[in-house]
Amino acid sequence: MRSEQGLGTALAAEHAAVYAYGVIAARTTGRLRATATNAFNAHRARRDRLRALITTRGGTPAEPGVSYTLPVTPSTADQAVELAVLVEERVTTAYLELAASEDMSLRRMAALAMQECATRSYGLRPSIDAFPGMPETAVPAPGTPAPTPTPASSS
Repeated sequence: MRSEQGLGTALAAEHAAVYAYGVIAARTTGRLRATATNAFNAHRARRDRLRALITTRGGTPAEPGVSYTLPVTPSTADQAVELAVLVEERVTTAYLELAASEDMSLRRMAALAMQECATRSYGLRPSIDAFPGMPETAVPAPGTPAPTPTPASSS
């Protein structure tokens, strides 16, 4: 049951990514448009694989929304990049549940999807979190001391 929920979460994220990259590609030119188009195609292919997997497992894949609310409708290249990076971060987060699945094939699929998202994000903005997709306010493991806050530098 848990795997089915994780598959549904990943599928919903892929539906949203396909929508967002369609908007990004339509509002950009040149190399950035090519990058967005490649990302659109990659997310669409992964979405289609998830739909097939859910169907094969006896489920009914959710259909995409008619539209999605984007945090910004990009009108500059910088806004397009920021939106694309956010999309990749959110898709990575959506695959976290599947990465913890007992099913080895689902764990592998999730890990590869997360790796692809991190690679795309890094290609757009060459910086990356230590654990992409993990919330910054992650709770430490039981018995692990809480991190000590460090003072902000005054530069």
